[in-house]
Amino acid sequence: MSRKIVLSKRASKNLEKLLEYLETKWSKRVKDNFIKKLDRSLQILKDKPDSSPKSGIVKGLCRCVVTKQTTVFYKFDSKNLYVVTIFDTRQNPDKLKKEIK
Repeated sequence: MSRKIVLSKRASKNLEKLLEYLETKWSKRVKDNFIKKLDRSLQILKDKPDSSPKSGIVKGLCRCVVTKQTTVFYKFDSKNLYVVTIFDTRQNPDKLKKEIK
């Protein structure tokens, strides 16, 4: 049985901002390629959520690097994969600590 992917409000908001940024500052093609990478990563995590390392920042949270600029922080149980946040690694790392508390 495959888990259901659940995005937090923060993850949804960050994803929206990121996609808008990619399309306006780069191109629709760059945005579409990112969506494919993110989708591929989430599909793998649905079936093998323990395939990514634990986050050193918050206990019980795992992290999956989607691109060198983007990391997904998530937790999971037997039914769901909870995407806590989608973080742009070019931002201040202290901001991440606030986002996942």
